Amino acid sequence: MHPRAGAPLSRRRFLALSATGAATGAVALNGCALQVSTGVGGAGETITVMAKADDLGPDLVKQARKDTGIAIKRVDYDITKLIAMLTSGNPPDLVRGVGAVDAAFYAARDVMQELDSYFATSSLLRPEDLDPVNDLWRYDGKVQGKGPRYGMAKDFSQDSMYWYNTASFDKKGVAYPSETEPVTFEEWLDRAQHLVQRSKGQTTVFGGSYNGLVKLTLMATMTASAGGSLFADDFSRVDFTTPEARKALAWYLEYCRLKVGPSAVLPDPNGWDGPTYQAGRMAMSNNGYWMGGMIGTDRKLAQVSRLAPAPVFAGGPRISACQGGTGMWMPRKSRNKDAAWRIFEWYFGEAPAKARASSGWGIPTLKSLRPLMPHQEDFQKRTLSAQQNELKHFSVVAVSPYISGDAFESLFNQVATPAMNGEMSVDRLAGRLNSVINEQIKRGKEQVG
Repeated sequence: MHPRAGAPLSRRRFLALSATGAATGAVALNGCALQVSTGVGGAGETITVMAKADDLGPDLVKQARKDTGIAIKRVDYDITKLIAMLTSGNPPDLVRGVGAVDAAFYAARDVMQELDSYFATSSLLRPEDLDPVNDLWRYDGKVQGKGPRYGMAKDFSQDSMYWYNTASFDKKGVAYPSETEPVTFEEWLDRAQHLVQRSKGQTTVFGGSYNGLVKLTLMATMTASAGGSLFADDFSRVDFTTPEARKALAWYLEYCRLKVGPSAVLPDPNGWDGPTYQAGRMAMSNNGYWMGGMIGTDRKLAQVSRLAPAPVFAGGPRISACQGGTGMWMPRKSRNKDAAWRIFEWYFGEAPAKARASSGWGIPTLKSLRPLMPHQEDFQKRTLSAQQNELKHFSVVAVSPYISGDAFESLFNQVATPAMNGEMSVDRLAGRLNSVINEQIKRGKEQVG
């Protein structure tokens, strides 16, 4: 049962927002909330947007004022600050979020504003023009991907796809993957073992990286690719002991144990794949279309880079999900909903959306903006062709609303590290993960009510 709309938000219900919620929640909830503007939406108003500088930099803030007449006060995205603002009743007017892991989590806690009525009357963000990836931002009280819309993605990738460097393949005499037909996970790992380069006990070139965006979506997507679900039907528990979840878990542990790519037991000193791949020190990188925006700025790298379909498990369905879907949502207690929606429309349907679509840093989430995707250069044509073929295999992989991505990540890495080093069996790890993650999910379910 959900709390009634407009009811005071219990501070207790947010103590598990992140992996460190129990430790930091009390501090966050006792902090001073930022004040937001009040009034009716429209030109001359000011709204508060909690976002990262990469999402909404100073130039965009100025452009928003020029284009809409609405001033934006940007607050750096910070989970602790967000909790304080939400629980004090003074939330931002718009908040950055990752649809795949945030939408159901926040919607279940009744802090998000349903946006269907806004979409229904918008001439810019028409429901029939919305890419299916925006279903990540829907939640019907039970299942993600259905029900009211609570937000929208600014752009997206099918994050199980991967880039590969043909020069690395040529050096090792390894056959290229197809750009239209998926390899199996086993074939991907076999290639990674042939491509990895080591010297004096140190890895000089990673054979491949396959960590997804966060472990929650990685494990859920891989389990779906094996033909199952990581969660029970009501999302009240995980079960890593099912054949499908165990297959996904065993594959990832083997990837870590072989040390062909970065993981919790073999960190990438750069922190993420981009710089390492750009330096020629990674043969395959599990990052979808969006990383082409970086690759395309380096002509030499672009000439040897290819985008390949998401791997599959033999006998399993072809699943190519979005593990991110970063965008924005509107808090239910926003005091400037009309002005916030006007900025929402502008950000997702006007100049910023068109600029993002033409940049190559993500697939636009309005189908009408697809023609703006880069397609002039040979690299762009090849990449776009591979991506368009993969779009046919997109699907929403729902996750539990009762655990945050950060909490899942923290628990997974804590418990799984010995197994990543080959010091714990898959079956023992599956049982341990079930125990600790289900305890967190249980607490989250109690908070939702």
